[in-house]
Amino acid sequence: MSSHVPVAPMRLLALATALLALRTTAAGAQEPAPIKAGVAPAPGPYAPGVDVQHYDVEIALGAGSDRIEARAALTVAITAQQAVLPLDFTGLEITRLTVDGRTLPYTYNNGVVRIPLAGTTPGDVVTVALEYRGVPDDGLLLRNNVHGTPVAFVDNWPNRTRFWLPSVDHPDDKATVRYTIHAPEAWSVIANGHRMSGPTPTLAGALGSGADRRTWVWEVGVPISSYNMVIGAARFEVRSVGLAACGRAPASRREDGCVEVSTWIFPEDVEKAEPSFRRTAQMVDVFTEIIGDFPFEKLANVQSTTRFGGMENASAIFYSEQALASGRNMEETVSHEIAHQWFGDAVTEASWYHLWLSEGFATYFGDLFFEVADGGPAFAALMEKSRQTVVASKDVERPVIDPAETDLFALLNDNSYPKGAWVLHMLRGLLGDDAFFAGIRTYYARHLHSAVLTEQLQSVMEEVSHRDLDWFFTQWLHRPGFPVFEVEERWSAGAGSAGVAEVTVRQVQKDAWPRFRVPLELCWGVGADRTCRAAVAGSASDTFRFELDTRPTAPVALDPDGWVLKETRP
Repeated sequence: MSSHVPVAPMRLLALATALLALRTTAAGAQEPAPIKAGVAPAPGPYAPGVDVQHYDVEIALGAGSDRIEARAALTVAITAQQAVLPLDFTGLEITRLTVDGRTLPYTYNNGVVRIPLAGTTPGDVVTVALEYRGVPDDGLLLRNNVHGTPVAFVDNWPNRTRFWLPSVDHPDDKATVRYTIHAPEAWSVIANGHRMSGPTPTLAGALGSGADRRTWVWEVGVPISSYNMVIGAARFEVRSVGLAACGRAPASRREDGCVEVSTWIFPEDVEKAEPSFRRTAQMVDVFTEIIGDFPFEKLANVQSTTRFGGMENASAIFYSEQALASGRNMEETVSHEIAHQWFGDAVTEASWYHLWLSEGFATYFGDLFFEVADGGPAFAALMEKSRQTVVASKDVERPVIDPAETDLFALLNDNSYPKGAWVLHMLRGLLGDDAFFAGIRTYYARHLHSAVLTEQLQSVMEEVSHRDLDWFFTQWLHRPGFPVFEVEERWSAGAGSAGVAEVTVRQVQKDAWPRFRVPLELCWGVGADRTCRAAVAGSASDTFRFELDTRPTAPVALDPDGWVLKETRP
């Protein structure tokens, strides 16, 4: 996702008054008190012994209403001896719950529904069906848009799916999804995946059935994480941007095998939004060529009420309504979110603490589009902007992978985004383009539609490059900071114009930060007259001596091509 737009105040109802702790539904039953979003789970496996394989969701939405009615049937595989199935869910009234059609007792407290599974053994598959209703406290936002028109949008990240859908609300549990959405006929409805049908008249007996209602059915045929599962409903103007990834989109259900790239924009903002999305089909083609096949059925770019600048929901990206309504060009954000389709959505971080595998990758590959499309200087400018952000940030006082953080929202920081991008850039500089991009393609293909940790990335990169990279991943991801260099140069004349250049490189960063092992280029001159030598800094002070044919006329430049995240002081 992109956090470029200021985050709106969060609706964390754990901060609400005691009067909101229990709310009465229309039927007189009480909705349980919601829980606080964004709290990091306890260490260890999340919901061990169960694997949700599929969600079948039916939901009724109404314009101008903050209430929903819904049904969800979860296909759950039992992977270990399991006495109780825990499902994340909060703030809505459950009216019926069955397991394989049988009504069973359950508990529903503190954001978890616990369902006994007596008699099941590993290898069994059960269907858990829930019917529920009420006013979602978060996750599904039912309100007016920036133009005062009623809309409905899901906004899940990080673990807010539980506010509208009973789920295993964690990124490492991936499943396919089918949505049946009943909505007012004036709305268009978008969701992940492929549109199976709709809009069709809502049948009598369906949830929320009545006059002027339409039904849409969307289906996701590849597994995605719960935070990626979204629907959106509003008055949209829908436009096709073009076809992309033709022959390189195995999930596509089009006869031509291409992916349709489209925009779903509020009618008032269509022309203002057009510059942000005009190159989206090209972005898909560029990333397909660099990384691998496009992983989903389509790509819709949607104006929405997300709290973030952009949210990368698989195949249905949501963007800030305010930014697009203002006419701001969001092309950098758009490239970032499209890169997420490969990294974050198709290959997903298995732990929130490895978020850089999503955000750092999307930042770096989002910038790479501009290297391919607009040239090296455009890319270099973006990387320099990221470097300046990291150097000025307080976030780097902590490591990128930071299990001490208990607020998941706080992980949306300069470590996960620009520093994560710089880790990839330095790895590229260390390995060279051939090995780096071969490793990226192997990593993507090997872990497609699964959840991974940084160790899996390191393993692939070591395998492809035939190099030990443990030192690299340890110092850049598990330690704070970056190197701060001071450089001192001396010249010793030899015979004629030849001599020895002696360069001392000192690392003067904070004592709490490590002394980094950094492969460097030291260069004199520019263009065709440039002379460069390789060196490796690794301690508080390193001195290098180089025999040169002529005395340099300009001071030595440290890493002039910008492959190292650093600050250099005079």
